[in-house]
Amino acid sequence: MEDELEPSLRPPTQIQGRILLLTICAAGIGGTFQFGYNLSFMPGPRSHIQEFTNETWQARTGEPLPDHLILLMWSLIVSLYPLGGLFGALLAGPLAITLGRKKSLLVNNIFVVLAAILFGFSRKAGSFEMIMLGRLLVGVSAGVSMNIQPMYLGESAPKELRGAVAMSSAIFTALGIVMGQVVGLRELLGDPQAWPLLLASCLVPGVLQLASLPLLPESPRYLLIDCGDTEACLAALRRLRGSGDLARELEELEEERAACQGCRARRPWELFQHRALRRQVTSLVVLGSAMELCGNDLMYAYASSVFQKAGVPEAKVQYATIGTGSCELLMAIVSCVAVERMGRRVLLIGGYSLMACWGSIFTVALCLQSSFPWTLYLAVACIFASILSFGIGPAGVTGILATELFDQMARPAACMVCGALMWIMLFLVSLGFPFIMEALSHFLYVPFLGVCVCGAIYTGLFLPETKGKTLQEISEELHRLNFPRRAQGPTWRSPEVIQSTEL
Repeated sequence: MEDELEPSLRPPTQIQGRILLLTICAAGIGGTFQFGYNLSFMPGPRSHIQEFTNETWQARTGEPLPDHLILLMWSLIVSLYPLGGLFGALLAGPLAITLGRKKSLLVNNIFVVLAAILFGFSRKAGSFEMIMLGRLLVGVSAGVSMNIQPMYLGESAPKELRGAVAMSSAIFTALGIVMGQVVGLRELLGDPQAWPLLLASCLVPGVLQLASLPLLPESPRYLLIDCGDTEACLAALRRLRGSGDLARELEELEEERAACQGCRARRPWELFQHRALRRQVTSLVVLGSAMELCGNDLMYAYASSVFQKAGVPEAKVQYATIGTGSCELLMAIVSCVAVERMGRRVLLIGGYSLMACWGSIFTVALCLQSSFPWTLYLAVACIFASILSFGIGPAGVTGILATELFDQMARPAACMVCGALMWIMLFLVSLGFPFIMEALSHFLYVPFLGVCVCGAIYTGLFLPETKGKTLQEISEELHRLNFPRRAQGPTWRSPEVIQSTEL
């Protein structure tokens, strides 16, 4: 019966939920899904790409590449991805202001299409340089989408669901990681002959986004505050919220618009110069750095060797690593449900505290593995537990800080700073991790333990709770925290004694 109802007779909440869900999926499949997907499948074709690089060089020069140069070429192919991500993060702010949130996500797929073409024809052309350029372009696409997608979804969602909707970015990242691990299996596209198709498969999510996102509304906040188009804003709200009473939400948007009246969009360096943004910028830098330096990438990188030492056959390690990505996906879904009930602070403090706990046990297990072989199984359990803890808090909550802590004029610049910081940290961790492993041996997780503890302490002391508040209310609270003396108001004075009356 419900399916037979005409669209005009369906409940408003049903329409609202359907359009909002489609918006989340359309933005996510070509957004953070691409980041996780292109990040996770690269270990699969590693040997095939290295062999192709060596054969190509030998065909050109008549001599094979030395082993250290093959490793250098592979390192360049891998590291060009975060480098492209840094360029994309710097490009995201101007794109979001000039084209809008939705159009920026659509235009961003140009990089994906070009990268897929380069990947697909690289072997026929006998050019490993095409793979390098393709990885750079895919990184640019990931850098743009990872900054604009949370902004777009956070501005489109109602305040009651803003945290959960914005945290869907983490779900799509984890889903991309799992899908990349699955598609990269030897039985699928991890075959020696299929690696160009594996690299070019990034085109599929891009095409899905190009087919679906144009049918969905633009961010109402962008339409009203940036474009000044009240009618378009109201039309977008009606599509996202249904035919209910929109007067209160429109009034809140008008208040935010009035607060931003006469202001221009801030540039990234200006965020560090204004005292009114001091706490927001500090929180963004500290917690953004903590997310990348907390050791979660280390757990992924160390998982394969720990699995092998624990007795998992080398041919089966690829299946065990899929379990690590599945853990993060599971907890991203749980945190998406819990964020509006428990709040942002609880999830961040709990996530970092649990990661510090499991990291400590992981370090002890590695130190005792020669004396007690069973501690290797304890180390395996700690890997899964640490990834679960990361997924429930830092993975999702950190990504919505730029959306919630900054106003409309500063939000694009904040996303640029957050994205650039994330990609720089990812590049540094990827570059320094082999040296950390060699220098610290079993104590390699100790520096990351300190980061987790600092992240939990900073969140508890300085990060305000934003659950259930409008973006304007959050801005006003942060203004009071940045200017505590002004928030106290004038000193109370006793009323004057009136000694005469006047008719």
